[in-house]
Amino acid sequence: METAAAERAELRGLEERVGHRFADPALLIEALSHRSWCNEHNSSASNDDVAVSNERLEFLGDAVLGLCVSEHATVHWPDLGPGDLSAVRSAVVSAAALAAAARECDLGSALLLGRGEAATGGADRESILADALEAVLAAVYLDGGIDAVRDVVGRLLGSRIAAAAAAPGAREAKNRFQELVARRFGAEPTYVVVGSGPAHLRNFVAEARVGDEVWGRGEGATKRAAERHAAAAACVRFAQDCSDRSTVAKEPTHG
Repeated sequence: METAAAERAELRGLEERVGHRFADPALLIEALSHRSWCNEHNSSASNDDVAVSNERLEFLGDAVLGLCVSEHATVHWPDLGPGDLSAVRSAVVSAAALAAAARECDLGSALLLGRGEAATGGADRESILADALEAVLAAVYLDGGIDAVRDVVGRLLGSRIAAAAAAPGAREAKNRFQELVARRFGAEPTYVVVGSGPAHLRNFVAEARVGDEVWGRGEGATKRAAERHAAAAACVRFAQDCSDRSTVAKEPTHG
């Protein structure tokens, strides 16, 4: 009885740390059940008491997590293009990032692990924590729907999404273009941006220039996004220009 009460208390504590109270606690228990524990438990369990590991929920959680992170980044940072959004998602859904978030909510203390796995530090192993967090997110989704899991993802991973969106890679194209211009021309690029449309639906068109010459054009919902897209187009032109120069240099001369 005392053991059962302690387990219920542990689950309640995890629910508070995660930010979701389960209508069906069995989903949370499945999400916490590592295959090592299930193997030990099922070896002596009756047919009515067979435990299911969290691997199926982990599979679903991977998709749910990717959707929620992508949605969060797209809504909160409209200036980021598809490549940057993909980089943000990759940074946030990495095993290292998920394990760190799992440690912050002390997920490891609630995991159901086999004796051998527990004895060798499984409760703090990166892969186990990351997989378990994905399984918990899937359980939240099945228990409360997309709104519930969206809230949990924002609570547990919102700061990491913001940090990834603000990383230098989000402005990589402009940095790269500036380096190319400095190396080739000994100058700095400039941007000419023109906005149009009503205040709630603005659209910006930018030109990336070197002197008076336009090297790239881009559009975006913000000035910064338009400049980034223009810089990306300019980098493509630079690469093509260098390729053309190389081809001309290698062509044989006839005389």
